[in-house]
Amino acid sequence: MYNTDIPNREELPSTAKLVRSTIIAAIVALFLLVTVVMPAEYALDPTGAGRLLGLTEMGEIKEQLAEEAAADEAAQMVAVQPSAEQKAAETTKPVQETASAPEPELAPAEKEPASEPTPAESQWQDEVRVVLTPGEGTEFKLTMEEGATARFSWVSEGGPINFDTHGDGGGQSISYKKGRGVPEDEGELVAAFTGNHGWFFRNRNDNNITLVLRTGGDYGELRRAL
Repeated sequence: MYNTDIPNREELPSTAKLVRSTIIAAIVALFLLVTVVMPAEYALDPTGAGRLLGLTEMGEIKEQLAEEAAADEAAQMVAVQPSAEQKAAETTKPVQETASAPEPELAPAEKEPASEPTPAESQWQDEVRVVLTPGEGTEFKLTMEEGATARFSWVSEGGPINFDTHGDGGGQSISYKKGRGVPEDEGELVAAFTGNHGWFFRNRNDNNITLVLRTGGDYGELRRAL
């Protein structure tokens, strides 16, 4: 039964063509891996293309969600109980306090003068309030130059919150600090490189919470990324 002609040897692709096609396919696959897959899945962006396409931020959120899910699962499996050392410390604490001798009171001439009141802290440059529903997340970023320092203070009204303080820019990324079930935090954020530096927050409570974020210091602007 006749189906089709058997191709001649001249019509078959040569070994050189097959090798060239294989090399081209490998290069295309490597390009897609570096520019698309790595930023979107693992928040790794060596070329900076993922940041331009919005894929790196997607990968960062996936990594944060995975870490939060693992932390929630570990918290449910492990019951927190006081250790034997803590129990022993609590038992012996009253004895130690009783045994300690009272400090002698200084004579009037030896008492240190009262310290001068510290000047009031300068006003914050920006303050934002946002309501997060159960499971909702949001992100705020400061545009900063390398080495710049920004002051911050935030509080979660209505319940604690999960957060990730991080930065990105110019193909670089960094995680400064993470927390789970934290009601508030304050301090200074020093930019490791020029780019965007700030916080990702997620409400893991069963109720709405109100996040209040205040910032000041050396930065360009505060913007909400999510």
